[in-house]
Parts: sequence; structure tokens; C-alpha cells
Amino acid sequence: MGPRLNHRIRVPEVRVVDEEGNQLGIMETRKALALAQEQGLDLVEVAPAAQPPVCRILDYGRFKYETAKKTREAKKKAHQTEIKGIRMRYGTETHDLDYRIKDARRFLEEGNKVQVTLIFRGREVSHPEIGKGQLDRLVQALADIAVVERPAVLENRRMTLLIAPK
Repeated sequence: MGPRLNHRIRVPEVRVVDEEGNQLGIMETRKALALAQEQGLDLVEVAPAAQPPVCRILDYGRFKYETAKKTREAKKKAHQTEIKGIRMRYGTETHDLDYRIKDARRFLEEGNKVQVTLIFRGREVSHPEIGKGQLDRLVQALADIAVVERPAVLENRRMTLLIAPK
């Protein structure tokens, strides 16, 4: 339910603010309503909890439009955090690992989280410490801008790690 306006305001007196934001003081609700209608505007209750309630003289249709516009703008500027994925193999070479680190750094700087997945094939799973070492190297390289949100966990033939920006 939105703010009360015009005849729906059911208190004997209100504090009135005009369209430019100037205080007009405390007056009877009927008098304030008549003042608003003279100008072809609405009397809108903006602070019902105040003693006495604060009402504003304004064009309610335009007020609603401006409020909706501000909400849309705020939504546009808000950044949705995504989880970006990086996949590596057990035998990923140093040069390739450096590229994975560079990509992860870019994702983190954009404000996204990064899930690193290390895949084991065949008998590689019998040496998870080597894979853990690779993930540790990646975390060390990103320690200045990131923090580990979920530490490395081995699930079947995958070791996953979640990193979030600081």
C-alpha cells in the first residue's frame, strides 16, 4: 500500500511542506487540502509516523514516475555477482597455470566469484596432493585481491575451490 493522499488522510492537523520543500507549518488537514487543490496538486502523506504527520503538496502522478525511474536506475547500476568457472587438469603446465591465474584475477576484479575445478583422469586421483599443490599456487598468486570462500574439496574425480574478491 502506497502513501495516503488527499481525502484519505484522516488526522485533524498535519505539518505541510510545499512543492519546493519550504515548510508551511502545522495546519488543519482541510485547509492543507484546499491549498493543494488551489494549485491543482495533491496532498501526500510522506511521514505518517511523525507527530503531527508530515504531508507534501505535489503532483502525485509525477512523484510516482520519478520514484519508479530512480528505482530502475539503481537496479541498472547494481552489479549481480556471478560465479565464473576455471577448469584445470592434473598435469597443467606452469605457462597454462599462469593464464588461469590471469583469467581468475580479471574475474575477481570485475567483482565475480571464481570456482576452480581441477579434473583428475585415470590413476591421477591417487595423488591428490599434486592437484592440491596447483590450487595452492593459484590461491597464493591471487592472495592480494581474493580470499578462499570454500577450501579445496575432492569429490569423485574433481577437486573444487571457491574464491571470492576481498
